[in-house]
Amino acid sequence: MSRIFEALQKSSAGKASGFSDFASALQLEPQQTVETVAEPQSAGELDQFPSLHVALAGDSRLFCLTQRDSLGAEKFRFLGVRLRQLQQSQALKRILVTSTIPEEGKSTISGNLATTLARKRQQKVLLIDGDLRRPSLNRLLGLHHLRGLSEWLQGDATAAEPIYRLEEPGFWFMPAGSPPENPLDLMHLTRYATLMERLSGWFDWIVIDTPPVLPLADTSVWAKSADGILLVTREGTTRKRELQRGLAALDATKLLGVVINSTHNTEHDNYYQHYGAAAKSSRSER
Repeated sequence: MSRIFEALQKSSAGKASGFSDFASALQLEPQQTVETVAEPQSAGELDQFPSLHVALAGDSRLFCLTQRDSLGAEKFRFLGVRLRQLQQSQALKRILVTSTIPEEGKSTISGNLATTLARKRQQKVLLIDGDLRRPSLNRLLGLHHLRGLSEWLQGDATAAEPIYRLEEPGFWFMPAGSPPENPLDLMHLTRYATLMERLSGWFDWIVIDTPPVLPLADTSVWAKSADGILLVTREGTTRKRELQRGLAALDATKLLGVVINSTHNTEHDNYYQHYGAAAKSSRSER
């Protein structure tokens, strides 16, 4: 799981037609990694939502929480820095995470990204399971079935939004709920658009895990309310033609880049494991 993040390419590259155009990783100069702290916000409306504890297994894929010294966790910290830099120059809050086909790891990417962004002091992060057909974030987070977005869209408009504060990861979570008969009908309701506007006023970051873009139309609805899109691919699984079709189906002006999952590039693994262990030992001796 440590080799999960390989490349993030600027949206201008999203217009390219070939897979190789996305193979080079972004480079940040040392001075560029300095992060600014957001102005504190009042908890306000967020106080109404219940808190939950998560019990993650040792082999949990949420390794930004369970394996914070791993190379994979470091790659997500790099991704978080890059997104914050982009946020300083453009309106960027609602991040849609999708893939071309199923089983490419988009939910794992979403959960780890939300965990990384939530570690930034004073930043409020919401993770939404927008895959109303086959939700998987509950399982990733070690949670039982919860009332979610599906029930809220079909229910009483005056009811509180189904949002839960997850203590250990430090972010808020909106589960998908029970799969409805026709998710697209629900997402075209006026209540959906109103909900997204309200959430944008409460949170600094909203990470939305959506269905794959090729087989379904659901993601196109989510994309309309997103500020930026991350497309997840899996090395050894995603084919060039599928990637090209996925890129063509997305709004290129919102495409932030491509995240390559399960890459086998081990060039820096041994060094980082040694460095991480040494740094951890040094901290414990102080």
